[in-house]
Amino acid sequence: MASTQQSIEKISINQKIGLLVPYVKKRIMAQVQSVALIVIYLICFQTIVLNIAISEAAIVATGISVVVLGLAFFMEGLFLGLMPLGEVIGIKLPQKTKLPIILTFAFILGIGATFAEPAIGILKAAGAYVKAWDAPLLFLILNKYSNYLVYSVSVGVGIAVLFGMLRFLYGWSLKPFIYILVGILSAFSFWSLFQPNMKFLTGLAWDCGAVTTGPVTVPLVLALGIGICRIASGGTSESSGLGVVTLASLFPILAVLSLGAFYLNIVPHPTEEAKFFARENRSKTLNLFNDKNEMIGYALQNAQANSQIALFDGSQEKMLEFIGKLKKDPILRKSVFGKEDIELLKNWAVQKGIESQRLAIFCEPNALKEALKNYSGVKNIKTSPVDVLLRNGKAAVQAIIPLTIFFFLVLFLVLRDKLPRPDEIILGIILAVVGMCLFNVGIELGLSKLGNSVGSNIPSSFTKISLINERQTIINFNEDIVQSAIKPNGEKEKFFHANIKNEYVPIPFVQSAYDASNKQYIYTPTKGPLFGEEKGILGFLVVLLFAFIMGYGATLAEPALNALGLKVEELTVGTFEKSLLIRTVASGVGIGMLLGVVKIIWNVPLVYLLIPPYLLLLIITKISTEEFVNIAWDSAGVTTGPITVPLVLAVGLGIGKQVNVVEGFGILSLASVCPILAVLTVGLYVNKKRKAMQQESA
Repeated sequence: MASTQQSIEKISINQKIGLLVPYVKKRIMAQVQSVALIVIYLICFQTIVLNIAISEAAIVATGISVVVLGLAFFMEGLFLGLMPLGEVIGIKLPQKTKLPIILTFAFILGIGATFAEPAIGILKAAGAYVKAWDAPLLFLILNKYSNYLVYSVSVGVGIAVLFGMLRFLYGWSLKPFIYILVGILSAFSFWSLFQPNMKFLTGLAWDCGAVTTGPVTVPLVLALGIGICRIASGGTSESSGLGVVTLASLFPILAVLSLGAFYLNIVPHPTEEAKFFARENRSKTLNLFNDKNEMIGYALQNAQANSQIALFDGSQEKMLEFIGKLKKDPILRKSVFGKEDIELLKNWAVQKGIESQRLAIFCEPNALKEALKNYSGVKNIKTSPVDVLLRNGKAAVQAIIPLTIFFFLVLFLVLRDKLPRPDEIILGIILAVVGMCLFNVGIELGLSKLGNSVGSNIPSSFTKISLINERQTIINFNEDIVQSAIKPNGEKEKFFHANIKNEYVPIPFVQSAYDASNKQYIYTPTKGPLFGEEKGILGFLVVLLFAFIMGYGATLAEPALNALGLKVEELTVGTFEKSLLIRTVASGVGIGMLLGVVKIIWNVPLVYLLIPPYLLLLIITKISTEEFVNIAWDSAGVTTGPITVPLVLAVGLGIGKQVNVVEGFGILSLASVCPILAVLTVGLYVNKKRKAMQQESA
C-alpha cells in the first residue's frame, strides 16, 4: 500500500494531466454528442432554409459551449457524489429502519431531486412570454408564484417516489396507477377547458410532467429503489425499476392543475388590456404583482398608452408626474423597473414611450432628438456576466446543497454510518454545483436564445413576419423621398429607398412607423412567406416536417434512450430489439412535436389533441402485458432530457409569440404521449410475434 502511494506521488504534473485529459475529453464529447445534433439542425434550418441570421450569434455560441461544459461537470458530479450517496442509503435504509421512515425519505428525496433538475429553472423563464391580461392565472403562476410552481411540481414528484417505493416493496402493478391518474387528469383537463383561466394553464401543467424526469430524479430514485428491492422479498430489482418514471411524470401534472384551481378565484378573467388595468379589476389585477409599483412597471413596458393611463384613474397628468418622479428617484425606479439604472428608463422611453412620456424624461425636444440617435434600433440593457454567473450560482447552490445535507443527515443521524469515499463524494458535490451553475448560464445565454430565435422565425415559412431584432431607426427622415407605386389591381402603395448595409433597397412606407415631430422612421424588416402563398399548405408542411425531424433527431441523441433500449432488449430476451425501440420512440416524439406545433399555430385546445391518445392508451394498456406497459410508459420520460426540454420549450414559446397565441406550451406533453402509444402498439405486435414463435417451437 505504501509503495503504491509512493508511486502515485512520483507521477509528475504533466503525467497526471496526461492521464486526466483523455478522461475529461471523453466526458465532454459524450455531452457534445447529445447537444450537437439538435443544435446544428436548428442553426442550419434558420440560416439555410429560412435564410435568417442567428441573432447574437457569438453569445449563443458561447452559451452552447457553456452548456456542454456545465452538463459534463454536472453529470460527473452526479455519478461521483449524489448517486453513490443515494445508493448507499437505499441499501442500508431498509435494513436499519421501518417502512414509515423509508417512505418519508422517499418523499423528501423526490422533492429535493426535483429542485436539483437542471431543466426545472426553464419553467420560471417562460413567464416572460405570457401577457398578464391574456392569461392572468398562467401569468401569476409563472411570475409571482413561480416558486410555488416548482414547489408543487416537487411535491408531485415526492408523492410519485413514495408510491414508487411502495411498488418496489410490494410488487404492485403499474396499471392501476395509470388508470386512476390518467382518468383524474383527463377529467381535470376537460373541466379546465371550460374555465377561462384554467384552460391556459393546462399546457404548462402537462409539460411539467416532462420536465421532472431528468438526469437527477430518475437515477437517484432508481438507486434507492434497487437498494430496497435487494432487501425486500419478492420482485426483482431490474423489473421493479421500471414504472417510477411514469409516476414521476403524472403526479406533477395533477399538482400543477391543483395549484391553478387553488388560485383561480383571486385573479381576474382574461380580458382586453385596458379593462385589465381599469379600476373595477384593480384589486384582482394587483394580486398578480408584488405591489402597485411593479404593476405600473409591467404596464409601462408591455401595455399601450391608454391602458397605462387607466392605472392613473384616466389622468395623463398623473401618469406624466409619476414618470417625472421615476427620473429623479432611483429607489422608485428600482421598484418599477427592477433596477436603479437611469439608462433603463431612457431606453424604455425611446423604445416604447409615447411623445409626452419621452418629453417627461428628456424635458426638451433637442435632448429627445439626441436620445433618439443614441437609443435607435432595438437595444437591451445588457446584464453583467458577473450578475448572470452569481445569480445562477446561487440557484445551483440552493438546488444541490439542501439535497446533499439531507443525505448526510440521513446517513449520519438515522443510519449512523460513515461517509463512503468522502473525497470522491465531496468532489462530486462540488462538480455538481459548478456544473449546474454553468448549465443554467448556458441555457440563459445559448439554448433559450437559439430556441426562441428559431421558433420566432419558423412562421416565415407560411406567413409574413416582422424581424424585430433587425429593426432600425432612420433619423432625419423626410417624406419628400417617399414615392408611389401601383399594383396590377390598381391599388397604390408608398415606398422609399434606403441604404441598408451598403445596398439600396426599396422599403414600404407605413405611416404609423413615421414620427413626424422627431423626423424618424422606424423600419422593421419583414420576411415571408418563403414557401408558397400566404398561409399556404406548402409553408405549413415545411414547418410540420421541421417539427417531426427535430423531435426524431433530438430523441436519437438522448443517451438515456440508448440505455433503456439495452435494458428492454435484455428483459425481452432480444424479442424487442434496441434499435426497434429507439426508432419507435423517436418516431413517436417526432409525431408529438408535429402535433404540438399544430396546437400552437392553429391555437387548438390541448385537450383535443392530448386526451384522446391517453384514453386510447388506457385501452391498449389494459390488453398489454405488465412488462410492455412499464417499458412503454417509461419511454416517454427518457426522451425529455436536459437539452431537449429548454430548446423545445423555447421553440414553442417563440412560435406562439410570433403567431400571437396566448401561450406556447403543450409540445413536450404531446411529445411524451405519442412515444407511449407507439411503443405499446409495437409491443402488441412483438408479443404476438413472440407467442407465434413459441407455438412453432412447441
